[in-house]
Amino acid sequence: MLVPFDALQQLPKTTLDNMVKEYLLTQLEDGSFASLDETALQQAITQCMLALKRGELVVEYSEEQESIAIRPQADTINN
Repeated sequence: MLVPFDALQQLPKTTLDNMVKEYLLTQLEDGSFASLDETALQQAITQCMLALKRGELVVEYSEEQESIAIRPQADTINN
């Protein structure tokens, strides 16, 4: 099930930021998250939020797996 962007805006900011950070961690090939400074991290979070707003990224909840994750829209189950 896809979570609408409007519903995401009702979450506490820290919850949404943590979801975005988790997504960004999965995108790093070398796993060196510590190498990102705070400015680069904030820029990445902003870019991810814009992609969510545009629908390029979506938040998908899986009842079967009881999990929630950010995914590229093209990779979703409902696509």
